[in-house]
Amino acid sequence: MYAFEYTRAGTVAEAASKIGGGKFLAGGQSLVGAMKLRLAQPGNLVDLAGVKELVGICMDGNDVVVGAMTRHADVAGNADVQRACPALAELAGGIGDRQVRAMGTIGGSLANSDPAACYPAAVLGLGATVVTHKRRIAADDFFKGMYETALEEGELITSVRFPSVMKAAYIKFVNPASRFALVGVFVAQTAGGVRVAVTGAAGCVFRVKDLEAALSKSFTADAAKAVKLSADGLSGDLHATPEYRAHLIPVLTARAVEAASKR
Repeated sequence: MYAFEYTRAGTVAEAASKIGGGKFLAGGQSLVGAMKLRLAQPGNLVDLAGVKELVGICMDGNDVVVGAMTRHADVAGNADVQRACPALAELAGGIGDRQVRAMGTIGGSLANSDPAACYPAAVLGLGATVVTHKRRIAADDFFKGMYETALEEGELITSVRFPSVMKAAYIKFVNPASRFALVGVFVAQTAGGVRVAVTGAAGCVFRVKDLEAALSKSFTADAAKAVKLSADGLSGDLHATPEYRAHLIPVLTARAVEAASKR
């Protein structure tokens, strides 16, 4: 590690005033590891662990509102989330391992925007809204690229608003070592139409319009399986080729549709 300034904030206002050009520390599951490897070298860390207003889950009308510092395990076990959007609870319960779920936060995951993270698929798939201390950002406008979001320097996520959903499910093909998604697909039937969000297959989470169009006509596994996707722009690595990921996306979409239809 290296020398840096450390501040433990007590409120959102204090955290925003202390950040300067530094980084917010949420659960630390990604940032601390990156700092150890010198992939990130902030000169100032503002710890959010003491900011109680960022923690918790509540219902606001039909929306589920999740505070940015709410742990994955708490999202998975929350009765309101399980009732209003069981797919979100199941997704949170499948992130990483027990230690990651006990420490990692939804705000930290979204701000980091790992290409294979699970939460971005839920946020984009459900058409959620990311709320910061400055503004509200629609999911379709939030994710910009690999580890890149619409957040401005010093902008702090305070909560995420998930709208009501008719049917939804998340299925991921797991890397057995990291537990990240080799490919993960979140499918949702919402008031605004069908949304299909894919993580693990490119530089950041993205929607698949061809699958959305097919499922809008027929919300069935067969409709998803019939869609053939190009491998252009998809990631290739030692775990899977772009072509393999292109094949997996409709397959996992079909499984997600089957799971959603059983609810």
